[in-house]
Amino acid sequence: MAALLKEVLRIHAEALKVSRLMPIKIDNLSQRQVLPGNLTETINHIVDAAPREHLRGLERIRLVDQIKDPRLRLGQTNNLPGLYHPKQGTQPAWLEVALEVLLPSTSPFYKKWAARLSFKSNLAAVIYSLIGQHYLLTLRHSVKKGQFEQSVRAYTEKQLKKWSESQHTLRSRLFKPLQPTLERWARSLQKKAKAQKKG
Repeated sequence: MAALLKEVLRIHAEALKVSRLMPIKIDNLSQRQVLPGNLTETINHIVDAAPREHLRGLERIRLVDQIKDPRLRLGQTNNLPGLYHPKQGTQPAWLEVALEVLLPSTSPFYKKWAARLSFKSNLAAVIYSLIGQHYLLTLRHSVKKGQFEQSVRAYTEKQLKKWSESQHTLRSRLFKPLQPTLERWARSLQKKAKAQKKG
């Protein structure tokens, strides 16, 4: 009976912790007439796949055509797909995603088509890298300055892998037994490529 009561209290405490986390708002400030269908739903699905504790303190995701921030040089903003805005004073942290970089409107047809095909995965990569920056800067203080970029990249790859598995459940189940072999092959190919670069 005591074990059951303990389990009920644990579940109740977790439910309270989750309910305290406010959902992330999505502000669409883009001037584009045509956006991919169910964009808000796609972003919510991407964000829901991330651990809830990593989102603590994030208020919103703002979708814009291009990132215009006075802190950046003019040339930097044209190709920047996302920008993390840390907490400043009473304003909570938020993320900014540039749709023009992910879905270029002035490119040739084949580039537009390729961008549209890979839009979901590119959007997920940008959002997870920004969430990783937030998590590593605010909630995990053990990351050293020189290791920050590498840590964000590792975080993004880990979250993308989890999200991809949730997207393609049948495919991921079919290829799960082959995954260690494929990863071993990839590592050996990377070693060979590095050896060839040095030699």
